[in-house]
Amino acid sequence: MEEIGFVPLFYHADAEIAKNVVKACYDGGARLLEFTHRGLFAQDVFHKLSTYCAQECPEMILGVGSVTDAATASLYMNMGAQFIVTPVFREDIARVCNRKKILWAPGCGSLTEIATAEELGCEIVKLFPGAIYGPEFVKAVKAPQPWTKIMPTGGVNATRENLTDWFKAGVTCVGLGSQLITKEIVNKADYASLTEKTKEVLAIIKEIKKA
Repeated sequence: MEEIGFVPLFYHADAEIAKNVVKACYDGGARLLEFTHRGLFAQDVFHKLSTYCAQECPEMILGVGSVTDAATASLYMNMGAQFIVTPVFREDIARVCNRKKILWAPGCGSLTEIATAEELGCEIVKLFPGAIYGPEFVKAVKAPQPWTKIMPTGGVNATRENLTDWFKAGVTCVGLGSQLITKEIVNKADYASLTEKTKEVLAIIKEIKKA
């Protein structure tokens, strides 16, 4: 997350489409991906995706998002999830992830929540929804707690201007969903465009971080 600075995230009920999306992001240089736990039988899709990545995208670090309870976190970890992302902060999820030394990124919306999560071993917090808080919130948090690592999700755009605002504010990485993996790309099966868009985002982030 620190090195690449970018985590694509998405959900689709069709395992074959999910595989194509992951491969397109992988070919574009992404090495992390968050499959969001949404919809019925999402775990079945993830199981197929996890097996696929082990064979076809061996460097991909595959995680699961939108997890709201410890049982679901454990289920996905047993199916190969390498990190867990939550929309809320929950101590029960912290405990099951820490037990297996799996990275967990809880959704936090205040300095108190962030500090509490860090006390329980959190290495990076998810700022969600990012559009509500914005880069100024990140700057405010980093002032008294420069060690805090933040990943905004929801409200991050795949534009140079928006990415620059977030990284200059001090984020460690960003989560990009529908702004990267658009409905148009998926509906048209235009995976080549997704690969190019992923390359573009990674190049922009690299330039920003270098500067």
